[in-house]
Amino acid sequence: MKEPAPPIRVVIIEDQGDIREGLRALVSGTAGYRVTGAWRTMEAALEGIAREVPDIALVDIGLPGMSGTDGLRILRERYPELRALVLTVYDDDERIFNAICAGASGYLLKSTAPARLMESLQDAMSGGAPMSPTVANRVLSLFREFRPVAHSNSNLTPHETRLLSLLVDGHNLKTAAGKLGVSRATVAWHMRMIYEKLQVHSKSEAVAKALRAGLIR
Repeated sequence: MKEPAPPIRVVIIEDQGDIREGLRALVSGTAGYRVTGAWRTMEAALEGIAREVPDIALVDIGLPGMSGTDGLRILRERYPELRALVLTVYDDDERIFNAICAGASGYLLKSTAPARLMESLQDAMSGGAPMSPTVANRVLSLFREFRPVAHSNSNLTPHETRLLSLLVDGHNLKTAAGKLGVSRATVAWHMRMIYEKLQVHSKSEAVAKALRAGLIR
């Protein structure tokens, strides 16, 4: 007789207690899933996950202390096989793009119906990238609006290119400044120069346009 497949191990990182416990009840009550941890902060989650690495994590972005986006980058570095699915109220371009760059396997809004949420967990485990419809539309629009920049005309300095590469890897301006060994004010100045050269108005636009133009890999 074939042995049943082990349950999919899920962790929940959500600071609002009622939402966190509701998610725990939903996932635990679904056949084939097991919640191995539920934490209010990313710091506590990183400590708990080290004791038992799950298969997938449901991650809020707006957490006290370390943000969910910064935590995603750490999870990706420590556990490359771990799938991380964002579940948040934020649907702006900047947060969506930063989360995806930081390693999110998908991006869902908290208005997602319970049945759809469970489908999304399975989809992510199968290698998919589930997104709420409005988020998917914003991602498509974000990339459609950008036009490639001629490589020879971008005039990005090596320092500016390195800064953009760090942002692609999930760093924010503060952590990028630390990696580059400069002040945050210096990084902000470089970002203004990048905006001017690439003719964009936000960090997410700059990164997307540089990727499309092949200025960074």
